[in-house]
Amino acid sequence: MSDEARSYLSTALTVMENNALRRDDVDWAEVQRTAFTEAGRAQRPGDTYRAIEAALARLGDGHSGFYDPKRAKELHGDEQFRNPVEGRALAGRMGYLSLPGVQGSEKVLQQYVREGRDVVAEANRPNACGWVIDLRRNRGGNMWPMLAVVGPILGDGDIGSFVDADSKKTVWSIEKGSPRLDSESTGWETSPPVGGGSAPVAVLTSRSTASSGEAVTVAFRGRPDTRSFGEDTTGVPTGNAQHRLSDGAILNLTEVMDADRTGRAYDGPIAPDQPVVDNLGRGGSKDPVLEAATEWLSEHPGCA
Repeated sequence: MSDEARSYLSTALTVMENNALRRDDVDWAEVQRTAFTEAGRAQRPGDTYRAIEAALARLGDGHSGFYDPKRAKELHGDEQFRNPVEGRALAGRMGYLSLPGVQGSEKVLQQYVREGRDVVAEANRPNACGWVIDLRRNRGGNMWPMLAVVGPILGDGDIGSFVDADSKKTVWSIEKGSPRLDSESTGWETSPPVGGGSAPVAVLTSRSTASSGEAVTVAFRGRPDTRSFGEDTTGVPTGNAQHRLSDGAILNLTEVMDADRTGRAYDGPIAPDQPVVDNLGRGGSKDPVLEAATEWLSEHPGCA
């Protein structure tokens, strides 16, 4: 193995050992031996990629990943990794918001928040008595733009946290509709609360709700007058940090679990409060999950 390849692989393994959420569950001496054996006579950084991917798989978190330089460039380019934010006013003065995942450049994220807040304003006319937040197609991405859209509905205050391998917590909060991390701004402008930030909310989840989509799910857990409907989420309610390597590749490493405002941490599928089989995208003519959610909201005085 060349010195360049050896240094590259060693750096990647050290980042994993120092930062991975499940680092204490791994025999690192064995991981090192296996990785260098798999890399063999590697001469260039690219020759070590498979060994790095195999080492990530041994972490067992189901969420870490490796992006080669081409894929890493795409992730931070102008390409839009998202579906449009959709919303409308439902019968009974209820507001509906379908919040997809988002990933891309700063321009893409800014557009997502701008469009999302416009959709919320439209769905809030005239003054929604309650909300349906549909996360069934949200497969993740960057959680902060998502929280910037739903922040005015969530209401101000602490909404959750990250918990690392040492049980250290980093708190998520909403202040004037804008998400913050340990009281520091995440870069989004404030937005007036909707319904005083205390209107009842029904959250819809499915097996496709993953990663940052699960983080948004967690942000609503423990919130007063909030209930979830649908199916268990994918099961990766964890946070990743991106570590850029010398050739531009990215080690996307799972380093924290998501915890709700009550302090409960999640490391697997999140079950809804009210399980409902989801027909969305499976040929069904009705939407039983949405029906169950609106039926619950209609029991609230303002929506009766």
